[in-house]
Amino acid sequence: MKLAMSIAYADDPVAQVDKVADYEKAGLDLVWVAEAYGYDAVSIMGYLAAITETIEIASGILPIYTRTPTLLAQTAAGVDAMSNGRCVLGLGASGPQVIEGWHGVPYTTPIARTRDIIEICRKVWKREERLTHDGRTVTLPLPGDQGTGLGKPLKIINHPKRADIPIYVASLGPKNVEMTAELANGWLPIFYVPEKAGDVWGDDLAAGQAKRAPELGPLEVIAGGMVAIGSEDEVGRFRDIGRPMAALYIGGMGAKGKNFYNDLVTRYGWEQEAEEIQDLYLSGHKDEAAAKIPDELMRATSLVGDIGEIADRIAAYEEAGVTYLNITPVGADPVKIIDQLKELIA
Repeated sequence: MKLAMSIAYADDPVAQVDKVADYEKAGLDLVWVAEAYGYDAVSIMGYLAAITETIEIASGILPIYTRTPTLLAQTAAGVDAMSNGRCVLGLGASGPQVIEGWHGVPYTTPIARTRDIIEICRKVWKREERLTHDGRTVTLPLPGDQGTGLGKPLKIINHPKRADIPIYVASLGPKNVEMTAELANGWLPIFYVPEKAGDVWGDDLAAGQAKRAPELGPLEVIAGGMVAIGSEDEVGRFRDIGRPMAALYIGGMGAKGKNFYNDLVTRYGWEQEAEEIQDLYLSGHKDEAAAKIPDELMRATSLVGDIGEIADRIAAYEEAGVTYLNITPVGADPVKIIDQLKELIA
């Protein structure tokens, strides 16, 4: 098992990225750079490539509607070249509120678009022939009746550092998870409860893996949560730090009937709580929504406790098939937490 960690996307990016070199020295294997509606992720990824040496640098995630498929391929190839082969292209659909509200782009056919992007990126990186693609959402070159008719097949000018840059997909819904298991190198779920993951996603993962090309190898699974190590008295309060963020996702990341995180908590078995959290959050009662997050959910999606308890949680993630433990260290010394976790997963 490896260690992964996101840098905070709402804080000063310079202060955040300058810490990554220390995390790398402590043994962090992969760092995620998010892109919501703040700074873009790629600028920060390029800076990280310059100040680090071994850590994988991953977009976590680039929304699939914000760039053309070929630009996503060019971007990943560029970061991969500048980092000497350490780029991971993390993709996700985001949600209608951000895509239509911030970018002004219709939020349509996310699964089909992701499939087209993955296929196009791999064609670009392999550089075996001039690029053509006849997909459900993208046709290359653009057909004449949709433009000038002057488009022609092209091949990326540069020779990419790697023809197989890893592609990880953030997905939650059944069909999207199935597509991820079929095509992607890795899967990024959120609010992952290892003891319930098989019940929620087992059939979807199996269906996708049944169609998976052998050359892709096993599907990487990246999951985890907040980490605080100490006695229950020392770290118990840290678990509650995650409540407002959980309430934001479960209650506020989408409208009624269009919130994937709310749907997931419902599938876990907290249907009534999920509905109450959403109603409270959307009506402006954010603190009350946070208080409604089930204690069991907070415990199941975090690694908080003494070393023995943390070791037990890591074992649960490993048994569920997680290959990258995705952590959010809480406390004054994240480097120390990384050191301790590296000893536990060694």
